[in-house]
Formats: sequence, structure tokens, C-alpha cells
Amino acid sequence: MNGMLSVDQLWRMIRREAESALARDSVFGAALASAVLDHTDFAHALAHQIGERLGKTPADRERFAQLARDAFACAPDLIEAASRDLQSIAVHDPATTTLLPPLLNFKGYVALQAWRVSNWLWRERRNDLALLLQSLSSDQLQVSIHPSATIGTSVFLDHATGIIIGAFAVIGDEVTILQNVTIGRKHSEADRAPKIGRGVYLSAGSTIIGGVSIGDLAKIGAGALVEHDVPRGCTAVGVPARLTNCPEAGIPA
Repeated sequence: MNGMLSVDQLWRMIRREAESALARDSVFGAALASAVLDHTDFAHALAHQIGERLGKTPADRERFAQLARDAFACAPDLIEAASRDLQSIAVHDPATTTLLPPLLNFKGYVALQAWRVSNWLWRERRNDLALLLQSLSSDQLQVSIHPSATIGTSVFLDHATGIIIGAFAVIGDEVTILQNVTIGRKHSEADRAPKIGRGVYLSAGSTIIGGVSIGDLAKIGAGALVEHDVPRGCTAVGVPARLTNCPEAGIPA
């Protein structure tokens, strides 16, 4: 996929993919109809997915879908961000090059969009409802992102089990986060949360804790424990983390 599609272009492509999938497998048809083909636009289809994933009863599913629709209507930038997130999966995940599978099946994608709704609620001072969405996402999707966090676009939560992003964490654009990653504050630094730069790759099981900054394009190795800043472009590995593969010579570990 070259360049970013507009939201309307994205929706047309998703519908074409759904129609092709239906032609190949009629058994899949009912699910495709309710998830994609029965909806007028991307916002309504995405709201449906959020409701389906978070709600435990039909009434709850409709309630949360309507809440997402309301958020998207009030803040169209949420849908623009959701479009970029979805397209980034097709770019960065070698297992898929199309848009329909991650929309329907990648719980990390839905969890991130549910967070975007909760963050909108938080900014609207509807904190109790925002925290309810966080709790439901944690219970149903195994992804817990505090609504006060700040997250950019083109972000990919890969595998998306056991991800915890704490209050006031800042995550830049084009970040990839694998399973069992924790990003949070220290008790001794309650007012300081990690800041993750653009294009950072957080490997499975890594922990970034305290008021640290992870520079653009840095990589955090699997299982690493990061409690100090990581400069731009460096890789941090180990417990406690040490720096390697830095673009500039002489950077201390």
C-alpha cells in the first residue's frame, strides 16, 4: 500500500474486500454483513466492532457501539487516527497486507480504538465512563490503557495480550508494541511517566518504567527492563537494560 488512503478510500477498499470474501465463502456472509456490509461508513463499522468486543450482553454491545458513534461524530480526528492505525498494520505486519482481517480479528486494533474513545471521554471530563472502558478492555481484550495516556497514530499493538500502558504515558507515531509490554510510572515518581518517541519498537515482555524517554527509532529487546533514557536509534537489552547498536559511538550504557 503506497501512501495513506483517505477515510472514504479506506472504507471503499474494506467493502470491496468484504464483498470478495463473501463471494469466496458464503458461510462467512452473516458475519461480514453485520460487521461491514450493513454499515454506511467506516465510523459505524468501527463502532460496531468496539461494541461487539467490549459488551457482554446485546444491550451492552449496542450501548458501547452508540457511545463510540457519538465520540466519532463529535471528534472526527478519532476516525482519521483509526484509519492510519489500520493502514499501518498492513504496512508493518508481514502476516497481512489487507485491511479486512485486522479490522475483524486483531483485538489490539479494537483495543486501541476503544482507548481513543476513552481518551475522548477523559478529555470531556467523563472520567468514570472513560475508566469503565479501560476496565472492559482489560477484561475482554487483555489490553489496559489508561485514558489519560497520549498515543499518536499509525500505532500497532501486535498480538496484544498483557499490554499495560499507565496514566500519563506518552507514545509517539508509528510505534509497535508487542505482547506483555508494560509502560508505567514508579511509585517514587508519581508525576512522571515514560515518553516513547516516534517509530520505537517495544519487543515482547519489555518493561519501561519511570520518567524515562525512549528516543525516536529506538528498539527495546524482549524482556528488557528500562529505567533510564534510551537515545535515538539505540537498542536496549537485558535486565537492567544496557545500550547497544547506537548510531553514535561513545554513548554510555
